[in-house]
Amino acid sequence: MSIFVSEPGRPVGTRLPEAFRARRVGDVTELTETHTIDPGRSEATDSEFLLAANAGRHRALEEYGAAAAGERREERAYLPVSKVASSALYSIQASATISEALSVMDDHQVHHLVIMAGDNVAGLVDLRWLLSWLHQHETDAMSERLLHVELPAFLTASPETDAHQLARLMLAHQLNAALVIDATGSASGIVTSTDYLRLYAKSGGHAGTV
Repeated sequence: MSIFVSEPGRPVGTRLPEAFRARRVGDVTELTETHTIDPGRSEATDSEFLLAANAGRHRALEEYGAAAAGERREERAYLPVSKVASSALYSIQASATISEALSVMDDHQVHHLVIMAGDNVAGLVDLRWLLSWLHQHETDAMSERLLHVELPAFLTASPETDAHQLARLMLAHQLNAALVIDATGSASGIVTSTDYLRLYAKSGGHAGTV
């Protein structure tokens, strides 16, 4: 049920954390620091979450966590990511250009793309990040290949990860999407902030009916 963050980097080989490559999966379900952060493992631990919250940059994160603060762990509602995630996932090879990536997004009317290096997951980008990158670079940047670009950090989670916990880590790392990785290490879905808004809207609708 762990959540991991892969640091920014070029899409060379796989950028998935080692936990999805037959390594021990850590636990981020409690608001306690259980061990020293090891950047080499790319694990999004709760100590990172607390640091982000205490910095005063994530008021929404603090409010979200306050609701569950008084609950015992065994009494907290559990919602697997698989119930929230969308399986509509589109990818492109790292050898593609920025222009080609934007075209794929436009053709499928999506805001996120999985970047692949052969058969390996090498990154996750969104439309806002691509447009920001273009704005910061030369006018001929549209022809730049993703292979030569340092892609942003991205979150990964397993299908059984608690969706509430994932929402907290998305807020902590200021990321609006997370990639769902199955038991084979393949991308099986994506969870975005829109999915959480849709879930909230459904809950509100049920409450209104009652």
